Amino acid sequence: MLQVGKKAPPFDMPSTKDMKDLKENVSLSDYRGKWLILFFYPLDFTFVCPTEIKAFNDKYEEIKKAGADVLGISTDSVFSHRAWINTPEDQGGLGSLKYVLASDITKDVSRDFGVLLEDKGIALRGLFIIDPDGYLQYQVVHSLNTGRSVDETLRVLEALKTGGLCQADWKPGQKPLSVG
Repeated sequence: MLQVGKKAPPFDMPSTKDMKDLKENVSLSDYRGKWLILFFYPLDFTFVCPTEIKAFNDKYEEIKKAGADVLGISTDSVFSHRAWINTPEDQGGLGSLKYVLASDITKDVSRDFGVLLEDKGIALRGLFIIDPDGYLQYQVVHSLNTGRSVDETLRVLEALKTGGLCQADWKPGQKPLSVG
C-alpha cells in the first residue's frame, strides 16, 4: 500500500524524452539522487490539465534550482503526448516542455499510486514528492476539476528539504521550529 515514508513504487513507462522516435522510457531510478515532483493528470487535450502542465513548465527552472525534477503522467499514449506538445498553444496545444511526460497506457502506475479511476480508465490529479532515496514524502490528490498549486508544491518541497519541523504556513527562508 502506498504510504508517505515508504519506498515509492518503481515504474518504467514510455515517455517524451526522445520526441522524435518516442523510444526512450522513463523510470523512477532515473531520478535517484534528486527530488522528484511526480504528478498525474487525467487526459491530454483537455481544459484544466494544460494549465497545470504549463504552470510546472513556467516554474521548472525554480524547481531545478531547488534540486528537483518534474514528471507528468497520464494514461494517454506517448503519441498523444507528442501531438499535444507539437500542437500550437492557440490551437489547444502545450508548446514545448522543459520536462518529460510519461504514458501510463497500461494504467499500472496510476493503480500503484492509488489514483486510477478504474471505471473511467484515467487518473485523478495525484501529486507526489519523492526524495532522492526513492521514499515518498508527500502526496495530495485532487478531484478531476481542481488544479494544483505549483507554488504550494514548491513550498512543501523546500519544507521537506529542511529535514526540520516546519509550522503551518512556513515559507522558504524561515527557520524550522526548534524544540527544547
